[in-house]
Amino acid sequence: MSWLVVAGFLIFFLGLMASIALHEIGHLVPAKFFGVKVTQYMVGFGPTLWSKRGKETEYGVKWIPLGGYIRMIGPLPPRPQDQGKLRNLSTGYWQGLIESARQASLEEVRPGDEKRVLYSKPWWQRLIIFVGGPAMNFVLAFLLFAVVFIGFGVQVAKPVVASVSQCVMTVQEQQKGQKCTAAHQKSPAAVAGLAVNDKIRAVGGTPVTTWEQATKLIRAHGAGPITVQVERNGAPLTLTPTLIAQDRPSTDDPTKIDKNQGFLGVGPVVVVERQNLGYVAATMWDFTTRTAASLARFPERLGNVWDAAFSGAKRDINSPASIVGAGRIGGEIAASAAPLDAKIISLIQLLALVNLAIGVFNLIPLLPLDGGQIAGALWEGLKRAYARVRRRPAPSYVDIAKALPLTYAVVAVLLVMSTLLIYADIVNPIRLSG
Repeated sequence: MSWLVVAGFLIFFLGLMASIALHEIGHLVPAKFFGVKVTQYMVGFGPTLWSKRGKETEYGVKWIPLGGYIRMIGPLPPRPQDQGKLRNLSTGYWQGLIESARQASLEEVRPGDEKRVLYSKPWWQRLIIFVGGPAMNFVLAFLLFAVVFIGFGVQVAKPVVASVSQCVMTVQEQQKGQKCTAAHQKSPAAVAGLAVNDKIRAVGGTPVTTWEQATKLIRAHGAGPITVQVERNGAPLTLTPTLIAQDRPSTDDPTKIDKNQGFLGVGPVVVVERQNLGYVAATMWDFTTRTAASLARFPERLGNVWDAAFSGAKRDINSPASIVGAGRIGGEIAASAAPLDAKIISLIQLLALVNLAIGVFNLIPLLPLDGGQIAGALWEGLKRAYARVRRRPAPSYVDIAKALPLTYAVVAVLLVMSTLLIYADIVNPIRLSG
């Protein structure tokens, strides 16, 4: 294994551990601010690798780097009818699990800690505490994207012709690097006389200022003649190429093919431009919505992971990956032949996307994820608001202990998925180079 692969893996791994640590700080700071007693702050799970005890909190790192946690006392409330005391455990299996968890939660509360338990805090404070973790990941993702887009810049296609295709090829022929032959049809751009350095000013009578605008107009037009107004050597010129219809990779999702798209046969001048905060925010929103959509298709994509792990099927580059898989991608980026600045940009973007995925995933309204606690706090807030409007007594705390059977099922599913992803990332990982 190349030392560059190892270096890339380690750099990404350390960045990921820092992200996890900051996620937990997102919970820790508001918890302490609101007076909740926090007994542990840990990065990782399993046996403790290193720890140091503060005034009341143990800070440490554990051996299994698959997440982290902070331990707050009193996460589960006693039943209202028990008046804050534990009752005898139920003989029912699920009820017994719930009451056992309740007992373990309340046994941590020492004399003098009664007002520092998590469940007794107002719903809006608990909401802030549990939103803090995902919010930290979103902030990190934004800052990392800002480093790339503002600090380094992004490649921007200008509406200026950099190349003119001399013939028409299929996507498959282009991917194979095939050259034009006498058997190939001449491209509409070559026939119409478009030239390198022509500045495209309008397509089909519609003014354009970006390459994306010109591309959309050309593709949407389909086959047939279209006017293309260009500026050549400072003088305006109108050309009328006859577009052909061709299946082309989608501009929204390059893995998909759009049918019967208008094809001209020119390539743009590409420059690197630094962007502003507005561009960072817009791109962040776009990536967030795409990540949420990907999570909605998560079960479907796990099918590809299963086939790749046990049937040797080709691993989809868009399939989910574990920490191991993301680390291997980091190693592949570091070992690639790309320039150093391009490698740095790719590693930063990878870490930003992982933070974005962690933030979105943790908002799923299921325990033990942060979203489960967020949902419980919001439900309590709604119940209390409704009671105020109806002038009724304030309701008791939302008893999330009742959701523990479902929580155990979710934990089991997460463990199975994590194991499958890690195994697939070892035997058949995602490869950027194909």
